[in-house]
Amino acid sequence: MTLEGDTSAGAASRLAGDGATVAAPTWWRRPGLDVIDGRLSVNGADLEALARERGTPLFVYDLARPVENDRTLRGALERAGIPFVLRFALKANPDPRILAVLRRLGAPGGPGSIGIDACSPGEVLHALANGWRPDEISHTGTNVSERDLDVLLAYPIRLNLDAVSQLERVGRRAPGRTVGIRVNPGAGAGYTEHLAYSGDRPTKFGVTPDRLDDAIDAARRHHLIVDTLHFHAGSGWLGNQLAAFEAALTAAVGQLERLLAAGCPIREVNVGGGLGRVARAGETPVDLDAYAAIVRRHLQPYGVTAAFEPGDYLLKDSAVLLGEIVTVERRGELTFVGLDLGWNVNCAYFIYRYAQEIVPVRDPLRERPQLVTVAGHINEAGDVFAEDYPFPDVAEGEIVAILNAGGYLQAMSMTHCLRPMGEAIYLERAPIA
Repeated sequence: MTLEGDTSAGAASRLAGDGATVAAPTWWRRPGLDVIDGRLSVNGADLEALARERGTPLFVYDLARPVENDRTLRGALERAGIPFVLRFALKANPDPRILAVLRRLGAPGGPGSIGIDACSPGEVLHALANGWRPDEISHTGTNVSERDLDVLLAYPIRLNLDAVSQLERVGRRAPGRTVGIRVNPGAGAGYTEHLAYSGDRPTKFGVTPDRLDDAIDAARRHHLIVDTLHFHAGSGWLGNQLAAFEAALTAAVGQLERLLAAGCPIREVNVGGGLGRVARAGETPVDLDAYAAIVRRHLQPYGVTAAFEPGDYLLKDSAVLLGEIVTVERRGELTFVGLDLGWNVNCAYFIYRYAQEIVPVRDPLRERPQLVTVAGHINEAGDVFAEDYPFPDVAEGEIVAILNAGGYLQAMSMTHCLRPMGEAIYLERAPIA
């Protein structure tokens, strides 16, 4: 019995119960990432050959993919007919080679260009060093120190302040400066519950509605000009949470009206980022036209520019992470497949609980007759990439590719346990028109 294309939890339980096999997932196939002559390839390059030549762990980037993703998102926003600006969330991937690709999007400063949203002074300096002008950079940080302000106030960047305390300190040091206020709308959305940045319980992000008058008072006393409202619903949310995003936007608009009533000349509403990428079969992608229409419906009456901060959306599916299977071991009722990499280079499941698709690079479309736990080589029990996961029969020495590795993973790599972070290689192709 074969369950064609079904990798749901229900399929997994049936797989364990009656000897069924699950067909290999194929939702990820696209130009630039496909199977050629029985081998997984990126832009025509044989991934097994790359892994044997360069060693693992190894990030392999498709440099056309962020260009295509930018074009797709920009197209939906253009069809909606709203004035907008895009700023890449730098924390998703500060790799200079990737930034060079993004910097080439459109003419710098023109309608096709993309700015940067930074969340630390280091990211501001990194953006400047990689070609962005100060007026193309926004900073949206939390728990900003006086040392941070030493750097941030030295440049004419956009400053989105997310606490009354920040408004007071910026006002004392730079009275009259133009700033934005990051609000906490009391509603949010995320790939998992803890990735919603706002909800019934206050989080560390943003000025809550009960403190907004205090924020307005601080701005007035220090003659700060508030021209931007910023909020962020959460990270990695998919199509099934579009209504939750709209609830957050609706609540933020309520705070926008309070700022306008107080005389703040709001010109931009920044709806943050958080657009997720499908990670497994059965997940629902965000309908970008519906997303853009929601933003238009809520913001058009105010005559503001809508700002967006895509990070993972642009980069997540632009890379795969290659690793070697070094252990196949039965322990009780569980089979463990151990890789020569750990959460130090792939924290997607360890920290964020993002699902991941893992594909053998040789014969990647073979059926999956067993449930396994795919684990890393960090000496901690939580160092796993997938649990109760339908997987092919594999052998030690095989190479696998972990998909959706273009965002956050390389950026967050570290040498925990003195394990290597892995190299990266970058493959060119012409973007799809």
